[in-house]
Amino acid sequence: MILNRLTKLRKSNNWSLQETADLLGIAKSTYAGYESGHRRPSLEAIKLMADLFQTSTDYILGRVEDPKFQPAFEKTAIELADCLFVDLSVDGSTLSQEEIEYVIAFIRAKRELGQRKEQGKNSVGESSYLNEKTN
Repeated sequence: MILNRLTKLRKSNNWSLQETADLLGIAKSTYAGYESGHRRPSLEAIKLMADLFQTSTDYILGRVEDPKFQPAFEKTAIELADCLFVDLSVDGSTLSQEEIEYVIAFIRAKRELGQRKEQGKNSVGESSYLNEKTN
């Protein structure tokens, strides 16, 4: 499981045991112990190896077959106004429903002001364009 995958990852990069250990900042004997199965790496060591080999910890641990890193979750849009069952917090303090409503109102007001500014720029641009055409 873990030992075969570590060996495969190291060899796919054409690294020696010593080079790999140096990149991880550990002793060669420690890394060799991971590959041979005589030592068990800590969670931190597994994370460092996954970063080094540009793979997931799940691949190293034998939980997935694909060595390519794949994020666990895709980015999803969430409507803030619908977050009634989620605790939102700022600086470690949970927001009250009233505070959430203020945040939503602030964002809506800021967007409206931005739209008005854009409309003002467009109408100014149009009027100066018309003035140039008529002169």
